[in-house]
Amino acid sequence: MNWNQLELNPRIAATARRALKSVREVLCVSGPDLQRLTGLSRSDVQQLLAAAAAACRRHPPVPALLLHGGQCRRFESGLRLSVGCPILDRLLRGGLPVGGVTELAGESGAGKTQLALQLCLSVQYPQQHGGLDSGAVYICTEDSFPIRRLQQLIREQSSLRLDVPPSLINRLQFSDHVYIEHAADLDSLQVCLSQRVPLLLARGLVRLLVVDSVAALFRSEFLTDDWLERNKQLLTLSSTLHHLSQEFTTPVLCINQVTDVFNSLDDSLGPPSSGLSPALGLAWANQVMVRLMMQRLQGTITRGNQSSSLRRLEVVFAPHLARDGQDAAVWREGVRGVDR
Repeated sequence: MNWNQLELNPRIAATARRALKSVREVLCVSGPDLQRLTGLSRSDVQQLLAAAAAACRRHPPVPALLLHGGQCRRFESGLRLSVGCPILDRLLRGGLPVGGVTELAGESGAGKTQLALQLCLSVQYPQQHGGLDSGAVYICTEDSFPIRRLQQLIREQSSLRLDVPPSLINRLQFSDHVYIEHAADLDSLQVCLSQRVPLLLARGLVRLLVVDSVAALFRSEFLTDDWLERNKQLLTLSSTLHHLSQEFTTPVLCINQVTDVFNSLDDSLGPPSSGLSPALGLAWANQVMVRLMMQRLQGTITRGNQSSSLRRLEVVFAPHLARDGQDAAVWREGVRGVDR
């Protein structure tokens, strides 16, 4: 993108060109930092940001009412991917939207991976049972894939999915349709997302993309002073994920880590009074359509010969959901909502 192509006052464009390498770099820097780097006034910076955003945007913005009414192809008439639990589906108004990036954040042991594995099985059911009649691709960036837990969930599907005929569950070859990838660094993740994943999607073999986790690689590869390059890489990753979701009408689920929040008055990024906020800051938060958080609570719940620590799934923000939450527990058969 050329600076001369911006619909912008030439004085502002010339000043920005001297301080920044490209138009896209404008969107990687906050307003106050742009003021400091360029010496422009606040109103000039606002004009610069608006012009750069308009120039870099590939598609025109879609009004929220169109999204809510299911008139946008990305939402495919309100199609959702069921979580596999009616109580949690009620919280999410049917499940994950098929268009856009959904983030599931939480501390270690909260149940994020459990829910992601459950979705990898749910996506394989026909649409009348909340699935998308296809497989899932699961990209691991931290730990090895929890294959034993997946096998246990498969064995217990008849206990979890009481709404599905047992004959249908027995016919589905769940393990054959979960494709596992491992990415040890950002370069290998980008190769996976730009080459292997599109091939699986184009052939109709998968209809769900899971990245577990999105924060791990950025935390390990970048130091504090590398924030500008980190933000550029974040935007590149986000652009790739959004393109895949829109091109193939596929839900994208990104697992994220959390950080401690020291200012209790700022709860805009996480649930109120949780003391935690999803990792990667505003640069990543602005790329997410739906933000969910799972917390591990103090209490324990018992059912038969099983016991589970109580969890809570929170809707932090979404264009079609109210800010709300639901208690849940992790059982042998998977994650279920708990009505108390």
